[in-house]
Amino acid sequence: TLKQPWALYYWLSTCIPAPPVAPERKCAFLASPRNTETARSAGNVSGGVQHCARTNCCMGFFQLEHGQARPDLLGNITAVGTSCPESSCHASKPTQNYVRCLCSSDYCNLNITRTYALLYYSCLNIPHKESVRPPHTCDIQKEADIDLANIELQKVVAYGHFACVWQGFFQGSLVALKVFPATLRQAFIKEKDVYLLHSMTHSGIAQFLGAGRMGKEFVLVLELATQGSLNKFLSTNVCNWASTLKLVQTLAQGLAYLHSDFNKNGVYKPVIAHCDLSSSNVLVKADGSCALCDFGCSMVLQCSRTHRALQGHSDRTEQGGIQMGTLHYMSPEILEGCVNLSSGRCLLQGDVYSLGLLLWELLVCCSDLRTDSIVPVHVLPYEAELGPSPSLEDLLSLVSEQRVRPTIPLYWDTHCQGFSVQELLEDCWDHDPDARLTAQCTADRLASLPAELVLGKATFDA
Repeated sequence: TLKQPWALYYWLSTCIPAPPVAPERKCAFLASPRNTETARSAGNVSGGVQHCARTNCCMGFFQLEHGQARPDLLGNITAVGTSCPESSCHASKPTQNYVRCLCSSDYCNLNITRTYALLYYSCLNIPHKESVRPPHTCDIQKEADIDLANIELQKVVAYGHFACVWQGFFQGSLVALKVFPATLRQAFIKEKDVYLLHSMTHSGIAQFLGAGRMGKEFVLVLELATQGSLNKFLSTNVCNWASTLKLVQTLAQGLAYLHSDFNKNGVYKPVIAHCDLSSSNVLVKADGSCALCDFGCSMVLQCSRTHRALQGHSDRTEQGGIQMGTLHYMSPEILEGCVNLSSGRCLLQGDVYSLGLLLWELLVCCSDLRTDSIVPVHVLPYEAELGPSPSLEDLLSLVSEQRVRPTIPLYWDTHCQGFSVQELLEDCWDHDPDARLTAQCTADRLASLPAELVLGKATFDA
């Protein structure tokens, strides 16, 4: 069909003989069933990779969905005279909720960059001052390399900022396999090193099982969360108060643990800022609990013994900067670009702002918090006000200048053991970073909520 915005473009780009420009350009490959045969004609396909010696260009078409660009068609393009001078994948202007890119390096079409006044939808890089850490602060465990020769890839379950996530079968168990192309080795190393930090084992953090290579690709092996991301879960499930309570409590507990530091058996666990909290980067496990994942933007922090202030550092950041995450969930001060990045405290405060939005996202989907019989529909923060793909300018105006936050329904005037859910959210997403709760305080408040929903009189009056 030629009804899709990229169809005519791709139809004109079938692989035809031409002088070789680059030996076997390797592009990430993805095609829907209706486009698979046409897409394969542009070069040899092996798994998720397409090889074509007749082109220097990779292409990608991405659908804008819930504020993120989801790959819809990836592969080689070989139209004679096609120009692709950029080595990385920069988005065109949106057309019918699609963006496309052309780029000229191996696997460059795997990750698309959408720029809004120098701010990226994926991880943005902001220069910061490096701090010197004591040798013991971030001790990495021994390498967890494992042999992936007998691994079985079954199906793609998600696309991250840097990698594709597969469901697979390994050593008799279903696992999640986060596969990084060879060109993104540094992103693989950065996330692996976070998982390899001592004391990163917690029920609220995705369990790391090992890492290895599969051909030229790098792979993180993780526990499989059978219910997928929180975004997917809320889009396909209706939650009552009991299940919502478990989700919000375990989510906050996981972040509180990530933000904590302690010494255990002579080993120091540092404070870690996630820096990309979103419902796409939280997993829902089979028991209905949450686990944090996707630490590609995370920062390991340390305590300065002299100033007692958190200091940020990044060991192996590809471009030498702090990386922040998804636009929808960025705090006002990060959207404005006016945070003090010489101190890691602002990163933790940014995480708590994102946590507040996630808690709202969960609670607004709770069927027991409604006074009518309408099934709650999952929406992202600010989607009702700005649509699924807001620009930086739109968010700056709404969130920072007007100080608007997601709408809290009138029937949420629910008081539980002395404080309201509304008060909790407002304390998490306060415009003043210093006025926000800590992750641990948020977890403690949520832990005090009763298992049985207690509704105040105002709920019925509303």
